[in-house]
This record gives sequence, C-alpha cells and structure tokens, in this order.
Amino acid sequence: MLGLASLCLAAAVVVAQPVAAHGHTDDPVAALGRDARPLRSMEPHGDLRDLRPLGGMVGDATVVGLGEATHNSREFFTMKHRVFRYLVEEKGFTTFALETGWSGGIRLNEYVLYGKGDPDQIMREEFQGAYQFWRTTEYRELIAWMRDYNARYGPRLQFMGNDLGYAGPELFDRVTGYVREHHPSLLPQFQDAYRDVRPATDAGTWMATYPGRPLAQRQASAAKAQRALDALAAVSPGTSRHMWTVQHARAIAQVATLYAFDLDDPAQVALAMRYRDQVMADNTAWWHEQTGAKILLSAHNAHVGYVSADPEQYPRMQGAFLRDRMGARYVSIGFTFDSGSFNAQDENDQMGTFTVGPAAPGSNEYTLDKVRPRDYLLDMRGVTAQARAWLREPRPTRSIGTGWPESDKLISLGKTYDILIHRHHVRAARLLIAPK
Repeated sequence: MLGLASLCLAAAVVVAQPVAAHGHTDDPVAALGRDARPLRSMEPHGDLRDLRPLGGMVGDATVVGLGEATHNSREFFTMKHRVFRYLVEEKGFTTFALETGWSGGIRLNEYVLYGKGDPDQIMREEFQGAYQFWRTTEYRELIAWMRDYNARYGPRLQFMGNDLGYAGPELFDRVTGYVREHHPSLLPQFQDAYRDVRPATDAGTWMATYPGRPLAQRQASAAKAQRALDALAAVSPGTSRHMWTVQHARAIAQVATLYAFDLDDPAQVALAMRYRDQVMADNTAWWHEQTGAKILLSAHNAHVGYVSADPEQYPRMQGAFLRDRMGARYVSIGFTFDSGSFNAQDENDQMGTFTVGPAAPGSNEYTLDKVRPRDYLLDMRGVTAQARAWLREPRPTRSIGTGWPESDKLISLGKTYDILIHRHHVRAARLLIAPK
C-alpha cells in the first residue's frame, strides 16, 4: 500500500445517456458532464446495467487497475467488488489482484478455488502490519462471493497478492518441500538462504522488527535468497509445479531485497519504493502471462496511475511499469470523493476513524462534485478539448494512505489515469479488527 508502513516507518438507470450538466459552455462542470456516465450504486450486488459504459471504456484491456483515494473507505472496496463482478460476467476477467503479500494471495486463492483453509484465519494471519487495512467485512464478502461462484460454476476465479512486504512461513515451506523432494542437492543452500528471513513470529511483528536488523545482515540474506532462486530457476523440468515454485522463491527473494535497501537513507528509501512498484507490476504481468487470466488490479490510486504525485519518495509507479510492459492492454481507473470517512493510523500508529468535509475550492474534487448526479464514470481519454485541458492541469487532490493526517497532492487526473470514478460521499470500511 502507499507508503508501506513496515518500510517507511520511515432510481431508474439511464445507461446510454450522459449525466446532465449545468452551466455555461466555458464551465468545466458542463464540459465534464457531457461525457460523465451515472452510477446507480456502489454496492456489489444487484443490477449492473449502469456499468455497461465501463465495458466500452475498458475495451480489450487484459489488466485493469482500479484505485482508491483512501486505503479504508467502504465504497472504494464495494465498488471494486461490483466492478470485478461486472468484468467477470461481461468481459471474461477471472483474477482479482490485491496490494498484499504473495503468500497471503496464494493461501486465499486455494480457498477461493477449492475451499481449502479458513479465510478468516488466513486474513487474520496474513493481513497484519501494513496489510491490516484489508481485514474488512467488504473484502471478506468479496472472497466469499468468489468462493461461491467457483462452487457453482467450477474453479475459475482466482485471487492473487502482488506485493512484497511480507512472505509467510508457509511459502518458505512450499519452496523447501519441493526442493527436498525434487532437487535435494539444493536443499542446504535453501536452508541457509532462508534461515534469517523466514518469519518466526506473527506477520505484524516480523514486518515491524526485520527492517531494524543490521543492514549488512539484511543485504546478505537478500543475496542468498537471490542465489537460491537462480539455482532453482536453472533447473528446468518444465512442469507447472516447478514454474510456481520458482515464482514462490522469487517472491521470497523480492521481500528480502526490499528490506536490503538502507532505510535510514531517504534516497535509498525512494529506490526501495521504485523497486516495490516495479515488482508489483512484474508479479501482475507474470500471473497474466502464465495463466492467461484477465486481471482486476486493486491498489491505492497512486500505484495504479502513470504519474507520481511525489516523485522524490515514489519515483515511478506500478501503473507506469504496466503501461510500458502491456501498452493499451493496461487501463488505469482513479477514484475521487468529495467528503466522508475512512480508517487510518494516527501519528501514534493507532488505528482510528477520521472524517473530512467537502473538498476545498480549487481542488479537483470541488469541481468534480458539481457534476450531477454526483456519482459517475468518466473516460478522460474521450472528453472534449475543454474538459481535457481542465483534467490535465495539476490541482490539490486527496491521496490518503495508511496514515492521517496527510496533505493533498498536486495531481493531474488526465495524465495519471485513463478513467475516473467520482463518489460524492464515502464511509469508513467495516474493520474485522477493532480500532484501539
């Protein structure tokens, strides 16, 4: 998630008609309203006809990045469920990718596919530290819907985590178990490589304490994990299990490498953030290339976009890497809102619920919220020249990550995303963990 905590410390549905707009011809509200498409709901169930315009906007894309302007507001999460349901039913999408660790994604995927394991336990064990924001009723309902879909129609939908903040012990055991069975001569190397990086505590404790180990130790662990990965990748039996085991080992090496940057050096932290976004893009592309799945990619607005709003800390974003790799087969959707609530950590790292009022004049959201109705889709690639010029101008925009307070960022919406979803009001997500 934006600013990975463990690292940074440091009514009737009118489908075919555009939203009615008010104002003069030189008013950006009128220009935006000509192409905006109304959204009936942001809840996951019910009629999806208002999302038909989205199907045309997505076109032939194979990966769709869908952002969020806060990391813990209900409507962002339920809309992701709703959009995924539409893309599954109408566009052939089969994978939901979340900004969480590879190990948690693999465990949840086995539940979604085959009913293996307890999703509440998996979420409890894997969604800790920086990932605790995903332990919500909204995500639990999405996972339950995916499992029910597969139980009805066969194992088709899948769940993946593309991030690298944490690799759980089960992932290490999968790799060493395969090596022990198929390549025993490599086992000592893997045991040595994983000795210091394999978690011996719960996820939250590991994510909080591992970055505090001596830099030389973390760098040595990363180098060993990479050498072990290279040794396994060099053995090519051509089986599916080998392919997946290599990717599991790659995920472990990615985690170790992330924490091998000097986290006391701001320049190194920025490089770590760039590495993180590149790896998230690489893992997503790998999944698509190996499985052929169309993917809905869920992450913070910043990660799915093309332009960084804070290049000193986040030099390049996942969306830019994906566009480089996939071209027009990647489409980015940003999310804005006018007012509402969200969960975040305060300055003492305590989880709480916070509320912001209507957007200030001069901000992107202030103008966007004047379009009627206030919840809508907008394909920014096909708007009028007047609207395009307004959308390309950078203005203060909410971009709230895991912590609060957080200043608005100067964001050019038209340069950063392909499509925009605007919501008038949001509510805090329903946490499965009680705020302290």
